[in-house]
Amino acid sequence: MLSEKSRPVIEATLPIIGERISHITPKFYDRLFAAHPELLDGTFSRANQKNGAQQQALAGSIAAFATHLVNNPGTLPEAVLARIAHRHTSLGVVEAQYPTVYEHLFAAIAEDLGDAVTAEVAEAWTEVYWLMADALVKIEKGLYKQQANDKIWTDWKLESKVAAGSGSITFRFVPADDTPVTVAKAGQFVSVRVPLLDGLRQCRQYTLSDAVTSTTERVITTKFDGGGEVSPFMHGHLDVGDVVELSNPYGDLVIDTTGAPIVLATAGIGCTPSASALATLAAAGSDRKVLVLHAEATEDAWALKEQMRESVQALPNAEMRLWLEDINAKAADTEATEGYMSLAGLDLPNDARLYLCGPLPFMRAVRSQAIDAGIPA
Repeated sequence: MLSEKSRPVIEATLPIIGERISHITPKFYDRLFAAHPELLDGTFSRANQKNGAQQQALAGSIAAFATHLVNNPGTLPEAVLARIAHRHTSLGVVEAQYPTVYEHLFAAIAEDLGDAVTAEVAEAWTEVYWLMADALVKIEKGLYKQQANDKIWTDWKLESKVAAGSGSITFRFVPADDTPVTVAKAGQFVSVRVPLLDGLRQCRQYTLSDAVTSTTERVITTKFDGGGEVSPFMHGHLDVGDVVELSNPYGDLVIDTTGAPIVLATAGIGCTPSASALATLAAAGSDRKVLVLHAEATEDAWALKEQMRESVQALPNAEMRLWLEDINAKAADTEATEGYMSLAGLDLPNDARLYLCGPLPFMRAVRSQAIDAGIPA
């Protein structure tokens, strides 16, 4: 809980910090990597530093956390913290690193705001930082304890590498040693750490894309990202028999595979968690009611088309609807609607849970349609 002493200070300075935080975070990372260049070898993504994604994520989380403390005294933004903690644990972040982040973050704040950072302001924002850090450390320790082993990274051998639609590849890994394997949940991801050609290791999180009940394999499907570093390496240089490092499975967006009906609405490579959930349900012989909605630019681009179709056919109460921006190139036996996904006219179960995965504009549009259709936010 934010102290009564600090709360009015945070409330008064939140607008200026919120306005400047996107300028502060690049200064923070410059300081952090100058002091600790080893963090770029296997922990932080160089690609996300270049495109600004990492800076935006940190700025957004700090602003969201502080805003919540001001608007909701006595509570913490559990959803925000959980999302960050799952990402942290997939990269091996530990408690001892938080003082280092504090040192360089507050030096960046002082550099950017100058004399505006009085002792009172510094003390209040220090309280905010450690409230957030302590909450994350608690969650992260719990997540580590849930795993079947105490290792951050374990070796996995690439067993197969198969094209999956235009521009995507499915990678199937098997354990390369006898480390106990955690059973994952549909919707979770693993971090993949690979050695690049320049010698540095880089990480990327990929959602598991097939049934997750097995402890003898991990399956991911990745879309080639020309602006990244990991997918180009995996697509172009990773061969069957090679060994890479994978994290344990993490991710708070877990698809419930028991209970009420579900609607899975995805676009593009966002189909991976949906495909995993469907395969997991099919493997369990589920009779659950499932409505699968998917959107693609073209049918050829659909990364997990055959797997998803096979799963839907194996589930007695599942059905699928497809939208294609370019419907002219579809196969003759493919049923699809031209254009963007629309929930209009669909028979959505009243008690269904709706899961969304895809580009942000897609998720915003479908979420709004779902609320208009009567699905509680």
